[in-house]
Amino acid sequence: MRAIFLTLATCCPLLTVSAAKPNLVYILLDDAGYGDLSCYGQKKFRTPNIDRLAVEGMKFTRHYSGSTVCAPTRSVLMSGLHTGHTASRGNREIKPVGQHPIPAATFTIAEALKKTGYATGAFGKWGLGNPGSEGDPVHQGFDRFYGYNCQRNAHTYYPTWLFDNLKKIPLDGKTYSHDLIMAESLSWIREHKDGPFFAFFPVTIPHAAMHVPEDYAKPFRAKFPEFENKVGRYGNNKPFATNPAAQFAGMMTALDQGVGRILDLLEKLDLDANTIVMLSSDNGPHKEGGHMPNFFNSNGGLRGFKRDLYEGGIRCPLLVRWPGRIKPGTTSDHISAHWDLFPTLCELAGADIPSNLDGISFAPTLLGKPQKKHDYLYWEFFEGGGKRAARFGNWKAVQNNVNRAGKDAPVEIYDLENDRAERNNLAVKQPKLVAMARGIFEAAHTPSAIWKFKWEN
Repeated sequence: MRAIFLTLATCCPLLTVSAAKPNLVYILLDDAGYGDLSCYGQKKFRTPNIDRLAVEGMKFTRHYSGSTVCAPTRSVLMSGLHTGHTASRGNREIKPVGQHPIPAATFTIAEALKKTGYATGAFGKWGLGNPGSEGDPVHQGFDRFYGYNCQRNAHTYYPTWLFDNLKKIPLDGKTYSHDLIMAESLSWIREHKDGPFFAFFPVTIPHAAMHVPEDYAKPFRAKFPEFENKVGRYGNNKPFATNPAAQFAGMMTALDQGVGRILDLLEKLDLDANTIVMLSSDNGPHKEGGHMPNFFNSNGGLRGFKRDLYEGGIRCPLLVRWPGRIKPGTTSDHISAHWDLFPTLCELAGADIPSNLDGISFAPTLLGKPQKKHDYLYWEFFEGGGKRAARFGNWKAVQNNVNRAGKDAPVEIYDLENDRAERNNLAVKQPKLVAMARGIFEAAHTPSAIWKFKWEN
């Protein structure tokens, strides 16, 4: 099955997409759920600038994150390998600062694009290697990095330091980090307006803590007065959030305005027609720092949240805009995932696509061409008792508690065509699908010296 999958990923010839290499902008939201954008159904606040991407481009309805937490999703994005193969498969901390580094041998999407002449910049949260390590973004293909190298430091929006490449930048602890990071990213785009460039924006909003300048929260305090006495705490990351509902809606408003600034700058620099803008999220909505995802319907009516392998934990938005090339206002139900980004951007940029990727380029879908499909999508997760999941066609298999029950733990089967909320487990009625899922679990998992289920120890 693995061999078949790789053949599908690499057999499609490169499309002739542009005489000039397009600029590439990829915005990754942090813990925004499938229902947290108004173009995906959010009713309690609006995201008009993000909605422009849907109105002027393509909206995907069956796109999936690389994992259900931060670091492995970023590893999947950078490597084009799902969590059965990618180097980082969980959040593993390094003291005093940073996360376990992806190895130097990892060939990242930034490195692939650099080989074909792209300037590469990353602005936001990294989480794939402590500062100066082999996993540091400047050692993984990025010319410029500005933001949170360490995910723990990103648990406050008022940090006392950020990183500019390998230089630690001291801050006063009173400046909203999103504004600093956005300003640096826009400046970098101006510097590289002659292109081609790849701008990776792994923003921190709306991850906890629930912090936003008061100007953004104030309108929503009036809208959600019933939560004014509720206080959201995320560790000791001050200020504690009063009325976290207002804070969350304000955060999403600040985020949306930042996306608007990116789009406005591209238009001002006359880069619109040759710039592809994509926006997604790294996993489902969190329940931390006072955030109330049920109140906001953040998972869009899907089952589960961050750290789950049900749809609410891993189905995510994907919006893609390329004026003049992608038909505006279109919707795609193509089944895709974050590990598809690597081959997609390579195909759009005219770069070589490595032969060992798990991803399949969805560039044909964007451009109205025949599209190859996945045999299956696969996830594994080592927290919460250990979990595995696979989607094959309209069927979804979920296996929980594998560290307690072993690899033979019960497998749940759901028909996503008729049961997108995964309420009706059909495992008893579909033993052949259970067997098929177990086969996928075995075929998709490559043992790791670091990331192990208990039966592998």
